Amino acid sequence: MKIVACNSNRPLAEAVARNLSLPLTRASVRRFADMEIFVEIQENVRGEDVFVIQSTSYPANDNLMELLIMMDALRRSSARRVTAVIPYFGYARQDRKSAPRTPISAKLVANLITEAGANRVLTLDLHAGQIQGFFDIPLDNLYAAPLFMADIRARYEGRDIMIVSPDVGGVVRARALATRLNIDLAIIDKRRERAGISEVMNVIGDVEGRDCILLDDICDSGGTLCNAADALIKDGAKSVSVYVTHGVLSGGAVARIAASPVEMMTITDSIVATDAVRQSPNLREATIAPLLAEAIHRISDESSVSSLFD
Repeated sequence: MKIVACNSNRPLAEAVARNLSLPLTRASVRRFADMEIFVEIQENVRGEDVFVIQSTSYPANDNLMELLIMMDALRRSSARRVTAVIPYFGYARQDRKSAPRTPISAKLVANLITEAGANRVLTLDLHAGQIQGFFDIPLDNLYAAPLFMADIRARYEGRDIMIVSPDVGGVVRARALATRLNIDLAIIDKRRERAGISEVMNVIGDVEGRDCILLDDICDSGGTLCNAADALIKDGAKSVSVYVTHGVLSGGAVARIAASPVEMMTITDSIVATDAVRQSPNLREATIAPLLAEAIHRISDESSVSSLFD
């Protein structure tokens, strides 16, 4: 087995390699003067089972091209199998035609990854489950829920907690965690007037006096979660915390969350943390490196990945 890191989240790749007791494969990913990407693999990978770790986060297009070129280089170097390990799968929110004459970009990206030479894909908390069907190669979709469940039990022991879905679309995810924790579930009903703007309408469920935990897969601008936190406090919630798998946190999201009623937001390291995230008083990271490492080991060993979540 070989582990290759591109540039989007090298700290995570190094942590995964440490968990597997393997060195990262020597490879160079650099830019020409006109910003074209050049890849050179500096070790023999012929006949090897290679895992390329690359989140397609900001800058999404650059990081996607790095991944595609790296996989093409590995295929041309006669790697036996190439697995694209994509902790954060960019373009996942464009999973359907949301209006006439618009693309389904997630499907296009799936085609690009396949054609570049991937034999399988490993990812974490896809925004939409149907994206698995966009690939004609095997895809393993991991879940951060067990990591969050253990953290919630450790941090909120003895408190009257309640899981809250910030919108109707996240109910299945929130219900699954609430069921495993054997606690109540509430739902935020909101109306989105236009892209990037959300308006909270009401809270479905009795949150008065409860320590509420919002659960979501992606936090981009932070508007939805901050509005949800405001609505929960208005309805009598004792406190509001947030667990999010992918902390995109673009624009003024970090400042928005710092100024909100959110007591603490926990994100994973699927996207490398910015200085603003590291310095924020109410943002913390939980690492997914052991989870990714175990999944990679099982794929290479041809054993069950789904049993990780039984």
